[in-house]
Amino acid sequence: MRKKIWLWGLVFCVILSGCGYTTRSASMGSLRTIHIQDFKNEISYTDEGGKNIYIPLLELEVTNAVIDRFLFDGNLKVVQKEQADLILSGKLLSYRRDVLRYTDDEDAWEYRISITVSLVLWNTKKQEMEWSERSFVGDAEYFVSGSLAKSEEAAIDDAVLDLARRIVERTVENW
Repeated sequence: MRKKIWLWGLVFCVILSGCGYTTRSASMGSLRTIHIQDFKNEISYTDEGGKNIYIPLLELEVTNAVIDRFLFDGNLKVVQKEQADLILSGKLLSYRRDVLRYTDDEDAWEYRISITVSLVLWNTKKQEMEWSERSFVGDAEYFVSGSLAKSEEAAIDDAVLDLARRIVERTVENW
C-alpha cells in the first residue's frame, strides 16, 4: 500500500513540475531588457491625390504601441536606457492612404493605410547593431461605408497596432 501511495506521489510531482516549456526565445541568451527610444517623425504626409495630410502625434502613438506590445509579449522587459541590453530606435518615414476599391460610381469604397518606419536594434552588451530595417510597414484596410465601415482614425490605430506587433515579432523571433 505504501508503495502505491509513494508511486502516485511521484507521478503527481512529475505532473506538477511540467516539462519546462517557456515562451521565451532560447536564442536570446542573456538579453533580457530593452529600451524603446521615442520614434522620430520624418514623414511627408500626402494622400493619393498629392494633398498634404497631417496626423498629430503619430510618432507618440507608435512609440507607446511598441512599448505596450513589448509589455504584452513579456520576452523582454522595457527599462530605462541605462539598464537596457538592447535599444530600439525608429523613424517614421511615410504615411500612405491608398484606394483599394471603388464603387460603381467611381467613389472610393475601401482604403489601405500604411505606416512605414526605419528601425535599428542596438546591443549595448556587444556595442554593435543586432539588425536594422530600412522600410518596415504596418498597415490596415478600412471601408468608408457599409457594415464593415470604420473611420480613418480607427484604421490608423489598427495600422499602428499592426506595426507594433511586427516590430516585436522581428525583435524577439528572428534571433
